[in-house]
Amino acid sequence: MKLWERIRLCGSREIYYYDGKKDREIENFALQLYQMIGGEMESGRWRGLLFLCIGTDRSTGDSLGPLIGYKLKERRMRNAKVLGTLEKPVHAMNLEEYLKLVKQKYPDYLIVAVDASVGNAEHVGYITLGKGPLKPGLGVSKELKEVGDLFITGIVGSCGSQDPLMLQSIRLSVVMRLADCISESIYFVEKLWDRTAPV
Repeated sequence: MKLWERIRLCGSREIYYYDGKKDREIENFALQLYQMIGGEMESGRWRGLLFLCIGTDRSTGDSLGPLIGYKLKERRMRNAKVLGTLEKPVHAMNLEEYLKLVKQKYPDYLIVAVDASVGNAEHVGYITLGKGPLKPGLGVSKELKEVGDLFITGIVGSCGSQDPLMLQSIRLSVVMRLADCISESIYFVEKLWDRTAPV
């Protein structure tokens, strides 16, 4: 994928696309994520970093967020907090509640919202990365509050159907590959922080 194909302008913001099936692209995704988080943290506005993984374990296509949250918790990340796992998912029914918790407990944290999304059929299996809030639920016609300062999505299905049941027929292999790619990339970012931290 050429650079101009990877970066799409959506309104006034850039969205980066990465093919989850290509190892080199995952490295590129991790480096871009590292730069974006680093740039935000250098501004001095933030005291910490929080990955807010959105979705439900009750639907295969929508389980990407909780799977990533589970994998990040298993890694015991030292430089970031994680909300939204298989055991305690953050989804449409409790999102407001979690946003209140984030406001109280992590008021000065940079929030990276992570969620499944739908897109063009040729982009299934791709990861998107961008600056600004994420609007969860758009792919299945749900109106939920915007969340996050940066966002990561994994494109699990095609937007040809607005049927919420479509997410239940997504292949688990697609979701697992994206969950592995995204969680490994985030862990790689943490390793880069460890290497560049002052001794």
